[in-house]
Amino acid sequence: MGFKCGIIGLPNVGKSSLFNALLGLQKASSENYPFCTIEPNVGRVPIPDNRLRELSSINKSKNTIHGQIEFVDIAGLVKGASKGEGLGNQFLSNIREVDAIIHVVRCFEDKNISHVYNRIDPISDIEIIDSELILSDISRIEKMLEKMKKSLKSSKEEYQINFPTLNKVKSELEKGQTINKDILNEEELLVVKSAGLLSYKPIMYVANVDENSIEIGNNYSKLVEDFAKKKNISFVKISSKIEEELASFDDEKEKDTLMESLGILSSGIDTFITQGFKLLNLITFFTSGPKESKAWTIPSGSSAPDAAGTIHTDFKKGFIAAEVISYKDLINAGGDVKAKSMGMIKTQGKEYVIKDGDVILFRFNV
Repeated sequence: MGFKCGIIGLPNVGKSSLFNALLGLQKASSENYPFCTIEPNVGRVPIPDNRLRELSSINKSKNTIHGQIEFVDIAGLVKGASKGEGLGNQFLSNIREVDAIIHVVRCFEDKNISHVYNRIDPISDIEIIDSELILSDISRIEKMLEKMKKSLKSSKEEYQINFPTLNKVKSELEKGQTINKDILNEEELLVVKSAGLLSYKPIMYVANVDENSIEIGNNYSKLVEDFAKKKNISFVKISSKIEEELASFDDEKEKDTLMESLGILSSGIDTFITQGFKLLNLITFFTSGPKESKAWTIPSGSSAPDAAGTIHTDFKKGFIAAEVISYKDLINAGGDVKAKSMGMIKTQGKEYVIKDGDVILFRFNV
């Protein structure tokens, strides 16, 4: 199962540089002109997790395999994208396919890199993108409602729920805001999710700063941070230019030397990936032994059989039980053998809900 984060923003804000940094490769175009990235670049990135390294060490695993998130570098949007400006329709459809949105905002000045609107104003930039997402959603809902009007006469229950729910959402979007999900019941939430509305996808703002603002930020990034707090949206500060440069080093000592010369305490990429993982409402469980220790990524609230199915569909079909211990308990016990002798590994059935950090051995029969 793939979990995609789409990287969006205006042209020339540093999206492709961030993408390059994530992959550690110079694959995505990042030239200084709008729309250089037309087809979305896609890459899978390992999720940093110290727990996995500890498990691998204590079980003397030959291989260590991290969980992964898929990032999609989507071309720059501009004002009027919802009406097709700058290939906007194509780019908006790319965003509709992702599970969460990473909105990169320009928070640096550089005369050599043009701004599409010839000014540095991060809040205005955010509002332009937000407006285009909302306008695109309104247009999408209008088309859906038009199709449903004929179907309402058939009195099918699904349409009786969908029509009023989408009307309610459309009314709020026309005011320039999204509806509070807390006032929607479970059925209504499913309607909103299945509609594929851009404005309702989980979102994170990434303030892209210059090399002198990596640690403490600047006036631009602080504006974005305050804006994010007011909207209760995740916020990360990063310098995609520096991260791209750091990612190009194969030699760790050279990388450390550059970071030291710039006064950078740590790379922001790990924090960025971790926050993207949280944005998707995912958790990690582990399988671990002498052969390999591996992190598996699943949606929060997944049952034991569903988790087993991420390893192999046969595991879910023939699920019998799951032998479960938390990562902390396993480490504190000193490994599987001691944990078993101490009775710390519990046998769980089909109703068990996986917890973040569980180390699991599945029993199945096919």
